[in-house]
Amino acid sequence: RCRGGWCAARATRPDGGKGEPMTQDLLVARDALGTTRIAAAAARALEDGEARLKVDAFSLTANNVTYGVFGTAMKYWDFFPAAEGFGRVPVWGFATVTESRAEGVAPGARVYGYLPMSDTLVVRPGAVKAGGFSDVSAHRAHLAAVYNNYVFTASDPLYTADTEALQMLFRPLFTTSFLIDDFLADNGFFGARQVIFSSASAKTAYATAGLLKARGGVTVAGLTSPGNVGFVKDLGCYGAVVPYDAIETLDAATPSVFVDIAGDAAVRGRVHRHFRDALAYSCAVGATHWDHGGGGGDLPGPQPQLFFAPNQVAKRIKDWGPAGFAQRTADAWRAFLPVAAATTRVVEGKGLADAARVFADLVAGRVKADEGHVIRLG
Repeated sequence: RCRGGWCAARATRPDGGKGEPMTQDLLVARDALGTTRIAAAAARALEDGEARLKVDAFSLTANNVTYGVFGTAMKYWDFFPAAEGFGRVPVWGFATVTESRAEGVAPGARVYGYLPMSDTLVVRPGAVKAGGFSDVSAHRAHLAAVYNNYVFTASDPLYTADTEALQMLFRPLFTTSFLIDDFLADNGFFGARQVIFSSASAKTAYATAGLLKARGGVTVAGLTSPGNVGFVKDLGCYGAVVPYDAIETLDAATPSVFVDIAGDAAVRGRVHRHFRDALAYSCAVGATHWDHGGGGGDLPGPQPQLFFAPNQVAKRIKDWGPAGFAQRTADAWRAFLPVAAATTRVVEGKGLADAARVFADLVAGRVKADEGHVIRLG
């Protein structure tokens, strides 16, 4: 049945109830992200070299809506294949190895990484190192390597048991924020003196703004909806907080970089037309306003460039080495944790039905800025 744009199908047992192991997936319609269904199937036997993960918990944020919006263009649908017309939106969370035919991956081991909205996932671990492994399944070979890594919690420098919810909610977003901050600084802010964020209440936006404030050298402005102005001001990481209907009050002569988290064509167009040649760089990151996307017409100033975090990861691992990159990220993460805790009210759900409801709310923009949703699967 369907309620409020959310369609849920009862998960039926294709084995006729005979007791064979089952797996359940939350499927999202690729051309209508608010439409979902829960599908069940018999779990297949493992092949040599494979391991089965039980998904314990994951977060749901606007970032996951972005994965759906850019699912085809950025190949996010390819990580976890689904039936034609549907996809499994990637999420970040924790899982436990329940069965293994892969050397070095023992049942009971717990990992953090990129997961589907499903209760199980079969992976093919490559070379197992102290910190974890990469899934080298054939269908993931052409995809960005950073998303194929699974980290053992027992040796993860960022893991603490009491901050699991914040790790799920912020760790993938914070890594993106760390990389945006690093990318802009690495390029001398393209000569700009100001960085402007759309969707300033989004976690990726204000985490980046906080890093930029700590770094210094530029001022930071946040664009947000009128209802979120108070929340964004209270974050304390923006030098100026401007509602969308007052974009033109910003000084158009200040050389600026625009970091577009919203993906709203109208907002992007107004920023470009207001700053024109004073806009030094336009960076497209997310799509929190995914239903207002589009090109925005002919835009003055620089052509918006899509920020693809794995490219900056690859550059910095080459520059700093894997250990150096991990250490710098970990140091920044620990400094950010108090901010994450102070600005987020963790809301927990249970099961894929709750995941479907929360995802539909995210798609429709019904989730409050201070909420952080975590789904536990038992």
